Amino acid sequence: MSFQVYLDNIEKQTGKRPDEFVALAKAKGLTASETKASVIVAWLKEDFNLGRGHAMALVHVFKNGAAISEKHVDSDGVHRDESVTLRLGGLDQRKP
Repeated sequence: MSFQVYLDNIEKQTGKRPDEFVALAKAKGLTASETKASVIVAWLKEDFNLGRGHAMALVHVFKNGAAISEKHVDSDGVHRDESVTLRLGGLDQRKP
């Protein structure tokens, strides 16, 4: 599953876009570099019923923004992504 698909599935499950999660995390003080992933994962599990893999995708976004490694871009593996920039604005923001 690609990184973007993780984020898309989170939105489908929770009704919240990735950028909305960023705003929620900032409001809770969870975007500081010293915040442990386990604290964020626990919050996302408790409040949104997200599993560890999906929560860790959001942890990456909280800590790194929309940038991801080009390692899987245009690869032919199951984790391939289209771009090194994740789309955080939600599914309805995309062109058909």
